[in-house]
Amino acid sequence: MRNAAYERHSLHILQRLLEAKNVSVIEDDCPNRTLLRKTLYGATFGSIMHKSDNTRIYVHNQVYSCTLGTMNTEAEAGQIALKEERHQCILELLGSEGRVLAADLSSRYRVSEDTIRRDLRELASSGKIQRVHGGALPRRAEVVPFESRQQIDTESKIGIARAAANLIRDRQVVLIDGGTTNLRIASYLSRERSATIVTNSPPLALALADHKKLSVLMLGGNFLKEERVTTGIETIRRVESIRADLCFLGMCSLHPEVGITVGNQEEAYVKQAMIEASTEVVGLISLGKMGTSLPYLVGPASRLTRLITDASDEDVLNPYRSQGIEVTST
Repeated sequence: MRNAAYERHSLHILQRLLEAKNVSVIEDDCPNRTLLRKTLYGATFGSIMHKSDNTRIYVHNQVYSCTLGTMNTEAEAGQIALKEERHQCILELLGSEGRVLAADLSSRYRVSEDTIRRDLRELASSGKIQRVHGGALPRRAEVVPFESRQQIDTESKIGIARAAANLIRDRQVVLIDGGTTNLRIASYLSRERSATIVTNSPPLALALADHKKLSVLMLGGNFLKEERVTTGIETIRRVESIRADLCFLGMCSLHPEVGITVGNQEEAYVKQAMIEASTEVVGLISLGKMGTSLPYLVGPASRLTRLITDASDEDVLNPYRSQGIEVTST
């Protein structure tokens, strides 16, 4: 009954508009809202406002080309009326382009900027995006202390670390960055392997102490307690003096468009130096960190030569493959 009454009411509004001449109904859909204007047989209108006693009733109608008594419910090209559809489209666009602007979304989906701002607020409150002035960025990765990270995604990290350890060959010089996934490489690296491991991670250096055939070079510098790594100019200069065959990069977040990002600027500088010093750069990352961003940019995703991850969805992995990155899914 409610739907039938709503349709009769909408048709009544249409009839009034069609019978009028030079109709111009220009009302905000609510106070301070951006006006959504459309055209119907030369009549420009937005929302229709009725007053009953002292009560304002805002009726939001989306009307498409029609003849009297027969409505065409097919949306105009490019228009997405349902909120859930817009949300999904915004997330897909954010994944492919790395950022979205409210004004562009309003034009693309033919809805008001206020509608888009509401969409972005809702997506941000659900943790799906990172809201910024004028638009949105991919959701922000959570910065978690080292001890807590050791208990997260343990099964995924085991598979990723095992695949990484299998890449190390005898006589190679290998840079291994900090991180809980990288730390697990020590558990799966053959005790017969003869290589030189260079690291800024004290926990990893200690974990490799029982590998008798390995040479371990610990990079000095300022010790970041939360991250359990060394950073600073001393660390960077030492890295710059090395030419590594292979680098395993600990990754806090990765996005195909935004790139490799971290939560600490000093750590970003060290990672940049490691990338520059290495012939092959392998990113180790679990699915939960993919498609996210943090404040400090290390570099574009294309600086990776290989990506090892537990992600298996081709829609997630193909944007990296298209940048020439070899992907290993565990």
